[in-house]
Amino acid sequence: MADASAAAAPLKTGRPSALVGLAVEAPAAPAEVSAVFSVDSAAWVASSTAAAAGVATSWSVVAAPSVAVMGSALKSEIQEELAYQPLYSALTLGSPSILLFDIDGVIRDVAGSYRMALQETVAHFSGWRPSAEEIDALKGEGLWNNDWDASLEFLRRRGEQLPNRNDLISVFSDFYFGGDPNGDPSQWKGFIGNEPLLVDPDFFANLSRQGWRWGFVSGAEPPSARFVLQERLGLIDPPLIAMGDAPDKPDPTGLIRLAEQLAAGEHPQRIAYIGDTVADVTTVINARRIRPELPWQSLAVSPPHVKNVVAYQQSLRRAGADRVLNHTLDLLGLL
Repeated sequence: MADASAAAAPLKTGRPSALVGLAVEAPAAPAEVSAVFSVDSAAWVASSTAAAAGVATSWSVVAAPSVAVMGSALKSEIQEELAYQPLYSALTLGSPSILLFDIDGVIRDVAGSYRMALQETVAHFSGWRPSAEEIDALKGEGLWNNDWDASLEFLRRRGEQLPNRNDLISVFSDFYFGGDPNGDPSQWKGFIGNEPLLVDPDFFANLSRQGWRWGFVSGAEPPSARFVLQERLGLIDPPLIAMGDAPDKPDPTGLIRLAEQLAAGEHPQRIAYIGDTVADVTTVINARRIRPELPWQSLAVSPPHVKNVVAYQQSLRRAGADRVLNHTLDLLGLL
């Protein structure tokens, strides 16, 4: 069981505040970085209206650096102060950049929790446990992001008599939470206690310093999502779409809704979503079809449990991912 008392100090999130007056001419982005945001180059251009209102925003109490542009004589000093900024960071451009995260396989490793609960639930009703590779293959179809539905689909394909959905959910929840999902997390005794974190609070502080607005779009149950984000990572009221807040992925409703919320009426220069499954990639593709005027970017990462990383990443690329990473923390070197 994860020790909530060991969580880092809370990282406050809230409405972005503009960093006004930063007018540093950004050098050209390297080819590798430019390729990351090459889906629709025209859509990345910052609107002059947004630039006039403010150059950057932050969703964290960690403040962006305050730089007053007082004349060309200070240019070298300003560039030195901003030397830690990547060449293509959100601070160098006028309209907002938005980065949205899946949670499972991206923020935390769920091989020993959600996936184990899926295996044990299927075994409970059939006596057979799907392997990790079989789960990956099923989810690779892009239709089974919800683990309850995936459990039912395994049973259906094996010709088992299908249980009542609510009964299956109850069994799954007993394995995963091991207690009342809406109760005290300290009383949970299930697999949720076996979820290594893949990022830390400093990761989000760094994103905020770079001017990114960030949030989460996940198929995880709300108590589980809030537990990892608030109790374990110490984030305060992070922008979140969880199970039940919107249709399941690859329906892009939740992704579009949170992106619009974080844009706060401005036209974003980019909206990137990072997930670990084909369904996550397909969600971005579907968002492009529905809202083609917005600059969608599909980033993907191979989750820690994957053994054949090359084959898994190839499947994400075939699904349409614009960039595939080995680890979530690799984002900091790209943005």
